[in-house]
Amino acid sequence: MSFSAFRTVPTSADVVIIGGGVMGASTAFHLAEAGVRSIVVVERGDLCCGSSGKPIGGVRAQFSDPLNIELGSRSLRAYQEFPHRPGADIRLDTVGYLFLLDSEQQVSDFETGVELQNSLDVPSRMISPSEARRLCPYISTDGLLAAAYSPADGHARPGLVVQGYARAAARAGVTFATHTAVSGIHTAGDRVTGVHTGQGSIACSTVICTAGAWSAQIGDMVGINLPIRPVRRQLAFTAPLAPPAPRIPFTIDFASSGYFHNSDDGLLFGLADPDQEDGFDTTWTPEWLELFRTVARHRAPALADMETVSGWAGLYENTPDHNALIGRSGELPNFLYAAGFSGHGFLQAPAIGEVMRDLYLEREPFTDISPLSAERFRDGADFRPEAHVV
Repeated sequence: MSFSAFRTVPTSADVVIIGGGVMGASTAFHLAEAGVRSIVVVERGDLCCGSSGKPIGGVRAQFSDPLNIELGSRSLRAYQEFPHRPGADIRLDTVGYLFLLDSEQQVSDFETGVELQNSLDVPSRMISPSEARRLCPYISTDGLLAAAYSPADGHARPGLVVQGYARAAARAGVTFATHTAVSGIHTAGDRVTGVHTGQGSIACSTVICTAGAWSAQIGDMVGINLPIRPVRRQLAFTAPLAPPAPRIPFTIDFASSGYFHNSDDGLLFGLADPDQEDGFDTTWTPEWLELFRTVARHRAPALADMETVSGWAGLYENTPDHNALIGRSGELPNFLYAAGFSGHGFLQAPAIGEVMRDLYLEREPFTDISPLSAERFRDGADFRPEAHVV
């Protein structure tokens, strides 16, 4: 995005949002829609240059706890309405999510999850291996005990979502300061008073941290612990397939975390490397693909020998319990944060934009997000690790 609203760095604002990914763009849009007029989004690179830049993002409500289910469901509805509000085509494809399960414990856990999801109006269900294969002809049912499927889930294009939110926010007066790195945050007593950037200082009355994998560094600037570690995740694209690939769900081998789904005229492959060290390296290494091929030889043999033509590497922003950090600082009440989504930020971004709007306006959000406060790690709160992590 290169129009003028994305270049100017003002000297003051009511709100400075740090991070120009999907979370920052959604927050800016929802604040502007509510009538907040003096907003600056500060981004060290281009919009959507961090984790939100991934080529395709899954959207789902299949989670193992009520709060994440609610955030996912509300965001799904917002993505369905995206062509009308804020008004953009995000290439949403409602193909469903299919979790493949090969142990009794997995089946038991997902049965519990499906029961909870159904009680919250998520149309997920447990299905047999044969039905899973009808939905996704690539899979082998060897060793498969069951699968969990929700037809309402799918995937969309994160870059188009960021653009849709950002353009609508810019039309409402939001300033996007790209290629502007934050080097410090000014405070006085228990208040944030400004943000120092490479383009000068911005005096402000509120800072909202949506800096993704870099959020811990932003928190450190004001002495706030945001326990987030960056971890590289890689994916690959096949060459165009002939005949074309059937339209399949977003399919996940739960035991290995290997996943695949349609992508333009081919397929996209992904898998978490269990030995990946923490860090900000986003170099794509083609040899990583052998990890996926090893899994595919057992679970989806036809994929193991498919030609790949390119790949991508990005960062997950992981927390100790794989749940997000959302809230208002107790030490600095005008420092708000939404980060640490552990791979779930894109699919929850519309709902989180609403939450951040309401926190700023000091009104009750649509759901109680207090369990996701960063202070849970300091206070020893018991928030169960998210089981449906991919």
